[in-house]
Amino acid sequence: MDRRVVITGIGGLCGLGTDAASIWTGMREGRSAIGPIVNSELHELRVRIGAEIKALPEHDIVGKQLVSMDRFSLLAVIAAREAMRQAGLSSKVGNSYRFGATVGVGGCGWDAIEQTYRALLLSGKRAALLTVPKAMPGAAAGQVSMSLGLRGPVFGVTSACSSANHAIASAVDQIRLGRADVMLAGGSEAPLIWGVLKAWEAIRVLSPDTCRPFSADRQGLSLGEGAGMAVLESYEHAVARGATILAEIAGAGLSADASDIVAPTVEGPEAAMRACLADAGLNAEDVDYLNAHGTGTKANDQIETAAIKRVFGAHAYKLSVSSTKSMHAHCLGASGALEMIACVMAIREGIVPPTANYREADADCDLDITPNVARERPVRVALSNSFAFGGTNAVLAFRQV
Repeated sequence: MDRRVVITGIGGLCGLGTDAASIWTGMREGRSAIGPIVNSELHELRVRIGAEIKALPEHDIVGKQLVSMDRFSLLAVIAAREAMRQAGLSSKVGNSYRFGATVGVGGCGWDAIEQTYRALLLSGKRAALLTVPKAMPGAAAGQVSMSLGLRGPVFGVTSACSSANHAIASAVDQIRLGRADVMLAGGSEAPLIWGVLKAWEAIRVLSPDTCRPFSADRQGLSLGEGAGMAVLESYEHAVARGATILAEIAGAGLSADASDIVAPTVEGPEAAMRACLADAGLNAEDVDYLNAHGTGTKANDQIETAAIKRVFGAHAYKLSVSSTKSMHAHCLGASGALEMIACVMAIREGIVPPTANYREADADCDLDITPNVARERPVRVALSNSFAFGGTNAVLAFRQV
């Protein structure tokens, strides 16, 4: 029989705050962190807004490790350390080969790459010595393992905007299969870099002012930076050590559109949600809250709404739905991990975070999207949707324990 997998610690930082508690407070208050970007050299950009971490929290990461990390790895390590502290765990107590990590990232170490090109092309200098280990997508997972002494299954996951949910699902599998007792899992991203923003401008999906998911006047997505991490344990391992269990990861559902590199389908997200419910042994009517992918683009929000209606039928109109990207923005590979925090805390506190910035009803997005103000409601089961370029879909189910 598959082992149950529970969450015993969470950590995170993004534009809303530099720990999980402050992130949740910002979500609960419906506060949007999207605004002018001030800490990056943006040069000639049309869109200069995003959800930026204005200042990092205090940390004791030693200089030797710090100089080997790009920003996305640093964010992941800070979040992972917070999650481990809350869980009351240390790999020094127990078998460190039974502790692992999976970290999702939508891209790579963009800052290291941009600095290298600037050095080579503008200054005539050579590439920095540690450019490759700083830039590689799997660096965050490796840095988390080194920082916390994790010697079990450790790997990075890269599937664009679904990366964090894929990483968490992969970590669940490691525990279910008996390869690990404890896994750190989540995602990290630091895309507020000139070259990255310039590339996103070219796709013409960036909003000129803010992110308004499901609102008829929505104009696109906003980018943000951040990281979220969770400590996952087998239920038996957590109970044996007397841990506080925050929630259970009841199931995961994965699918692919196999259609278009950027345009989503209804069928792919529908299949992922159905697979998630089946994996968790849940009926559609069991779900109270759905954290939508909800990017704020015209097509995504309409297609996701249609997929939800197909899966949930009449119950779709009884669900509480929201997109927290309206507050922390689209953090790409980190989004699912920040939305995991929203789901866990919604279950813990019985509060559904809102969809901020909502102004105008859209007939094609007619579900209860919890506009602007959080709502008190018992949440026994929450689903979290992540859909990505490439047509890769990953849905997670969280359950009260």
